[in-house]
Amino acid sequence: MTLRKLIRVLHRDLGYLFFGMSILYAISGIALNHMRDFNPNFNIHRYQIEYGGPFKMSDVSSEWIAELLSDIEVSNEYKKFYFPTDKRLKVFLKNGNMELDMETGIGLLETVKKRPVLYQINFLHYNPGRWWKWFSDIFCIAWIIISVTGLFIIKSGKHSIKKRGAWWTIAGVILPIIFLLIYG
Repeated sequence: MTLRKLIRVLHRDLGYLFFGMSILYAISGIALNHMRDFNPNFNIHRYQIEYGGPFKMSDVSSEWIAELLSDIEVSNEYKKFYFPTDKRLKVFLKNGNMELDMETGIGLLETVKKRPVLYQINFLHYNPGRWWKWFSDIFCIAWIIISVTGLFIIKSGKHSIKKRGAWWTIAGVILPIIFLLIYG
């Protein structure tokens, strides 16, 4: 087998093998790039709630909170509570939390739910376990091989690495360096 044939076989077969992972990491990468714009893992909703206080701290118990939460259909999600200040009650829920101003009875309910599909894809991007870490390392090594062999797929001509391809390759190396110098 010639070197050229080996390059083409490696590029093709590794590209096929890691196609799915490439798509997943690309989608996750886009989502993680926009973490300032939205939470890629969770849908977070905030609702103002009004109970018509004032309430006494001495009245607060697990039963009292369960009754309070039954009006907003989250009573079965109650976990625990505490008072961060004398006037505020913080209630932890299975999928969120609630803060209540004890004097006014006005509160903020925050619910948190996993984003379907995107949560799972991002979970893989974060390398969740030892075996996944090794698989991810193999994937990264494969992408290095795919990238390098891709430079030599076209043997000659105006689009080869010897002509136009060289300029695109140089630009692809220089751009990240420029960003590192500016933002690093």
